[in-house]
Amino acid sequence: MSGDLRLILFDVDGTLADSEGTIVQCMQEAFELYERKPAKQDILSIVGLSLPEAVAQLAPDLHSESRDIVVGRYKDAYYRARVTKGAGHSPLYPGAAEVLTELNAVPHYLLGVATGKSQRGLDALIAAHELRCFVTRQCADHHPSKPHPSMVLRAMAETGVQPEHTVMIGDTSFDIDMGRAAGVRTIAVDWGFHPADQLGADHIIDSFADLAPLLQNIWKD
Repeated sequence: MSGDLRLILFDVDGTLADSEGTIVQCMQEAFELYERKPAKQDILSIVGLSLPEAVAQLAPDLHSESRDIVVGRYKDAYYRARVTKGAGHSPLYPGAAEVLTELNAVPHYLLGVATGKSQRGLDALIAAHELRCFVTRQCADHHPSKPHPSMVLRAMAETGVQPEHTVMIGDTSFDIDMGRAAGVRTIAVDWGFHPADQLGADHIIDSFADLAPLLQNIWKD
């Protein structure tokens, strides 16, 4: 039975959810204690990494204890934004909910996420948007940071799906490099935080409407 299954893994921020505004605001707020304000583009360039790694890249000169404080302040700011704005703090991109429903209706498709978000953040986003379709949920709390392949490898192990029957869909180099390291096919979306044509993905889509036909073509054999 597992030989018939296909695993479709999604990144979250920048792929399914338009969290740009919240991420930038909260990261800049987190650095205020040290009288710093990272540029928007610099912040977006590290989205997808686990939070400690992201902060380390934004402020390599800060002492590790200070970076830990920034991490804590970011988590607190993001939590407040989520409580205040609800689902509006990270709205889904146009077509995301519809394509998830469409793909979830295909009997041999299994859907999952592989994200640099924390478990708490991922669970809250899934609850806010009532996304009950994911059978495997990999997040930063339980894995090395992307682009390490751990998240994809664990998702395949949990579902019993082989690499040739798995795709990783994301918007950053971290997503695509992670998928490539795990030996799976990669799909870049062109509405996220990194330029899609620079990621070296196997495929690029410019609309969620393109995803189902692409998957059918990939797995037509």
